[in-house]
Amino acid sequence: MRSFFALLLLTFFTGSALPVFASSCATPPNASIPATPPVASTPATAPAGATGCGGGGGGGGGGSCTWVAQTAAGSRAWEVVAFSSDGSKLAAGVSGGYIYTSTDGGVTWTEQTTSGSRTWNGLVSSSDGSKLAAASSTGYIYTSTDSGATWTAQTNSGIRNWAYMASSADGTQLTAGTYNGYLYISSDSGATWNSKTGPGSRVWGGIASSSDGVTRAAAAQDGYIYTSTNSGSNWTKQTGSGSRSWRQVTMSSDGTKLAATVYGGYIYTSTDSGVSWTGQTGAGSRNWYSIRSSADGTKLVAGVLNGSLYVSTDSGVSWVEQTSAGTHYWYDTSLSSDGSKMAAASGAFASNIYTATGCP
Repeated sequence: MRSFFALLLLTFFTGSALPVFASSCATPPNASIPATPPVASTPATAPAGATGCGGGGGGGGGGSCTWVAQTAAGSRAWEVVAFSSDGSKLAAGVSGGYIYTSTDGGVTWTEQTTSGSRTWNGLVSSSDGSKLAAASSTGYIYTSTDSGATWTAQTNSGIRNWAYMASSADGTQLTAGTYNGYLYISSDSGATWNSKTGPGSRVWGGIASSSDGVTRAAAAQDGYIYTSTNSGSNWTKQTGSGSRSWRQVTMSSDGTKLAATVYGGYIYTSTDSGVSWTGQTGAGSRNWYSIRSSADGTKLVAGVLNGSLYVSTDSGVSWVEQTSAGTHYWYDTSLSSDGSKMAAASGAFASNIYTATGCP
């Protein structure tokens, strides 16, 4: 979790005002957010048609959703959130707290104390919401096979500075990243893990997986996007992505459409499984962080640190600012398979889980 003092540093160097305490968020520890805004090393200039940092209005791309703060979950430093494919089941993790689950789309919540109170940096769900896996920054990978009611520490994962995760639709194929370490994969729902040293030891950001787990992507913060087309066995550095301050990456269920966020930059999209990338300047250059995709890759929801949520219904070409959600530190987002239901985690000090239904 980022400390209050780190937030002050970020505010000082970026010129962004700190949010009201009830509308902020937490961040994974150790280099998740640098004290000063990172600078993309490739290319040196912004994409054609780009505006300056904070520019861009985000017109088109569909309409706004109506977002609701789910206060029943409590005001906490929410870090991660994950939907089942139909959007009925939700799981969310707190930085320095428990995992909470909902079976009614986020209206009511249960504190799952068997998860233990930890700093949760990664959380993924199987399509039906029965299998969950969660990553702790100071512990193991933890798994549940009963929608979060009970949890098992997968000691074979080792105690590491775990970060983001990705899962196949059936929950068997898992990928997990570490801060200043390797990528790890599991093909048995987290019981055993293998390190993948090929991509190197890096500060890994977001990870994405196709529904069958064959195609995967991982974002190296202040590096490139890496992809795998053989279930994580081998990884390719996609130089077409450019070396940037990547934060999160998402993909369609078939693994062909990808979208990724850059902190202090733009949202980038790919339609060829990550080989080539296009800077989508429509939403502007911002401190982008979270992003998630619908199954077909047409609907996206992305979050800005100390900013707004944005929604696209045309695979990232145009974006609509979600003003009803307010200004927060949006560390994670999630969509139902069809994109009609959305959820977002806001924390850092104490805030809420936000949900939206009936989205265009």
